[in-house]
Amino acid sequence: MRIWSVHPKYLDTKGLLALWRETLLAKNVLEGKTKGYKNHPQLLRFKNSGKPLHCINQYLEAVYKESCRRGYQFNKDKFDLYDEPAVLPVTDGQIKFEVNHLLKKLQQRDAERYLKLAEETSIETHPLFRAIEGGVEEWEIV
Repeated sequence: MRIWSVHPKYLDTKGLLALWRETLLAKNVLEGKTKGYKNHPQLLRFKNSGKPLHCINQYLEAVYKESCRRGYQFNKDKFDLYDEPAVLPVTDGQIKFEVNHLLKKLQQRDAERYLKLAEETSIETHPLFRAIEGGVEEWEIV
């Protein structure tokens, strides 16, 4: 399971589809609707937020918006909308780690996106996150 901290606009089609599915799975885990993945490290930041369902739904909303921008038809009924935006911190070290991880995937799957991301000088985070100083997050499996 990979719930990216970088903006979904950087993902290729395969990555965006996987992100949608995996985040829906994460939502089900946080809602207590599944027996597996309960202790998956990617869920810790949502669990530690104090409002995990609010945050995961807001995360899904941004993925949904990116899918619409690309002309995909993800199901809007799969998440709840909240008026009050949540914000979670993510370290700049985590962002760098994820960009490098994504570059490796894009190099094999989407050369055009790879080149575009490799030239990017300012990486945008997913709208749920705000970058802070720090290394790779403790929950990340390196």
